[in-house]
Amino acid sequence: MLFPSEAPLSAQAYDFLANLVYERSRIRLGSDKQTLVAGRLAQRLRSLGLSDYEQYCSLLISPEGKNEVGELIDLISTNHTHFFREPSHFEVLSRHILPTLADRAIAAQRTLRVWCAAASSGEEAYSIAIVLGEYGRAHPSLAWHVDASDISTRMLQRCRVGTYEAAKVNLPAPDMLGRYFQRGFGEREGYYRVKSELRRRVTVQYMNLFDSTYSVPPGQDVIFCRNVMIYFDVPSRQLLVQRLTEQLAPGGYLFVGHSESLIGIQHTLKTAWPSVYVRPK
Repeated sequence: MLFPSEAPLSAQAYDFLANLVYERSRIRLGSDKQTLVAGRLAQRLRSLGLSDYEQYCSLLISPEGKNEVGELIDLISTNHTHFFREPSHFEVLSRHILPTLADRAIAAQRTLRVWCAAASSGEEAYSIAIVLGEYGRAHPSLAWHVDASDISTRMLQRCRVGTYEAAKVNLPAPDMLGRYFQRGFGEREGYYRVKSELRRRVTVQYMNLFDSTYSVPPGQDVIFCRNVMIYFDVPSRQLLVQRLTEQLAPGGYLFVGHSESLIGIQHTLKTAWPSVYVRPK
C-alpha cells in the first residue's frame, strides 16, 4: 500500500478539492498549487488511515466527513503574519485615525470597536490591541475592544493562547514588551505570552467571511482585512468588500494589504491613505 506522500494527487482529485475549497471559502487554488496541496494533505491522510487522495475525496462528501471540510480549509489556508506587519498602517491608525474616532466614541459613551477579520495566530489582532492600549493610557475614558476572527481553527487556538517565540515579538518600542507581555520561565523559557489584561479585550472566534451572517456586531469603527483578498477572484472580492462596508460605521475605516487593491471593484468607499479606505458618513 502506498503512503499518501507516495500516492499521486490526480488531476481529477485535485479539481474536486479545489472546487470544494472555493465553494466553502472562496479561496481560489490554481493549477500551480497541486503540489502544495498534496504536501499539506499527506500527513492528514496518514492520520486518518487513508491510502490515497481519492479515498479522502470520498470522505469529504460522506456524512462522516462533514467536519473534515473545515480541516481541509484549515490546512490549505496560508497563515503568514507577524507583529506590526506593514507598520505604516499602525502609524496611520495611531496618529491620524484614533484621535477622531476616540473622541467620537467617548462623546457617545460607547465602546470603540476594531475587527481583525483575518487574525490567523493573533499577531495582527494583538498589534491592534497594543496600539489601542497605548492610546488608552493617555485617554483612560476610552472604552475599546477588538474582535479577532479567522477561518482556521488551528490558528485561532494559537491566538486564544497568545504565546509567541521571544525572537518573533518585535514591537515598535522596547517598553511595550513588559507592559503587554509576560516572560516565560521553565519549559516556557524563550517565549512571551500576551498579558491577560490585553487578552480579555480581544474576542477570538471562528468566522468564514462568506457566511450569510457575521457574528461580530455591525457599526465597526475600523476593520483590518489585510492580505486576504489576494487569494480570492474578482467576484469574491467584490462581495467581500460590499459586506465589510456594510459592517463599518459611517466614517469607519477599512484596511487592506499594501499588495491589494480595490481597483476593478465597485464600492462606495473613499481612499484615505494608501490601502486605507473610509466609509462616507
